[in-house]
Amino acid sequence: MAKRSKAYQAAAEKIAADVNYEPAQAIALAKETNVAKYDATVEVALRLGVDPRKADQMVRGTVNLPHGTGKTARVLVFAAGDRAEAAREAGADYVGSDDLLEKVAGGFTDFDAAVATPDMMGKVGRLGKVLGPRGLMPNPKTGTVTMDVAKAVTDIKGGKIEFRVDKHSNLHFIIGKVSFSEEALQANFDAAIEEILRLKPSSSKGRYISKATITTSNGPAVPVDHSGLRV
Repeated sequence: MAKRSKAYQAAAEKIAADVNYEPAQAIALAKETNVAKYDATVEVALRLGVDPRKADQMVRGTVNLPHGTGKTARVLVFAAGDRAEAAREAGADYVGSDDLLEKVAGGFTDFDAAVATPDMMGKVGRLGKVLGPRGLMPNPKTGTVTMDVAKAVTDIKGGKIEFRVDKHSNLHFIIGKVSFSEEALQANFDAAIEEILRLKPSSSKGRYISKATITTSNGPAVPVDHSGLRV
């Protein structure tokens, strides 16, 4: 394990051992213990009581953060004709059909989200090896396979985030930047947690959220008291 910097060690010492903080306290402490010299991202990590190997226990969704993410996402849209023009007018960074498919097949992944019209998915599906591992494959469940590509682009650039439980039952998402007020971060946290709770699989038994932490980019993790998260 790489040796932590003195700044990190000093920050970590501010976090009490064996204490789970209320979300508001955890947010404040995460901001206080930020060690990055830039406007770091504030992230949440959850351990869920689900078995992602079972299709009916896969937790995946999207949520519009009320205060955005602090970052303007780069959006790629696979579309043609009027839909392609609508995507461009909505602010999509990359728009195209066969030409763009070829570019992505060649390894281009310099974007944060991908959207596609349904008629393009037959071809987009072939990009699974490129888009899948990066979590960039368009999916109807997350609103990224749609005829209304303009709305999808607007939502993503306006602060819409996507989350998905991994094979180890962990789920990560961002709630903003260190420069955000504690109130804005709390509102974003609450919005995301509410949606994740809404998606609790009926087949999931026992405690749904078994662990939660809030951290900043390269900062120490602050344990969150998840007992009050209606789980």
